[in-house]
Amino acid sequence: MDRLDAMQLFVRVAELGSFSAVAQQLNVARSVVTRQVAALEAHLGVKLMARSTRRLSLTSAGTAYLEKCRVILNLVDAAETGIGEARQTPRGAIRLGAPLSYGLKRLSPLLLDFAQRYPEVSLDIDYNDRRVNLIEEGMDLAIRVTARLDPATVARRLATSRLIVAASPDYLARHGAPQRPDDLTHHECLGYTANATPSWTFSVDGQTVAIPLRARLTASNGDVLTEAAARGMGITCQPDFILDPWLADGRLVPVLAAFDTPELGVYAVLPGNRHVPHRVRVLIEDLAERLAR
Repeated sequence: MDRLDAMQLFVRVAELGSFSAVAQQLNVARSVVTRQVAALEAHLGVKLMARSTRRLSLTSAGTAYLEKCRVILNLVDAAETGIGEARQTPRGAIRLGAPLSYGLKRLSPLLLDFAQRYPEVSLDIDYNDRRVNLIEEGMDLAIRVTARLDPATVARRLATSRLIVAASPDYLARHGAPQRPDDLTHHECLGYTANATPSWTFSVDGQTVAIPLRARLTASNGDVLTEAAARGMGITCQPDFILDPWLADGRLVPVLAAFDTPELGVYAVLPGNRHVPHRVRVLIEDLAERLAR
């Protein structure tokens, strides 16, 4: 194993915190990974990792070496990419995560077009609403639809969406329409379980107000909650990409339209401050251009 390969392996182990996880990603025996890290330590003459039966942690020397490895590997990647990028077509594997509803309704056609346009790229798409750890799961990027990102997140904004509060005509005929956001406390609301707190946020008289919900039905997928709302089971708050068809044919109608809800951003989230491979950057640019239309 040459020096750069050893650095790459060490960075993987440090980021995942596990020899076994790296071995699984590389499809090799765990002993292969441990021997190679031990050989690197022997070459450097220092311990990079403190091993125990429960956990793996970096020594002070390992922490310093990790940062230098990242800088060197990013420079190597950038240099190689910069030389050949102008004449290269994207090639290689891209693993990405996408939220289920947005992925199927908005992203899938674009991703299939991309795969047809660049036959040397292979796509592995995980449609899932859970918040994935990109480094631990070996993903190149994830698409997230959210009102706010952690400031430390490395991301590119691709598009925007808006939240709409809606109910069926039948539900409103039986229960009346809420006139102000705080009227929701007297209504059946349909809650999205990915939200940390059971509340919806509105702009009321220039102030941001969180309204606590009484939710008899909750789900981790917005399409399910929209179907429940169309059956008259309560009021839902969903992104426009889910609700638009239901509003267009009258199965649902908007409520509280006079009160603004938070804007959602659609982001391509990357695994830290690594150099982004050419194929991933081409995909992100393609999605940004087409979603902006």
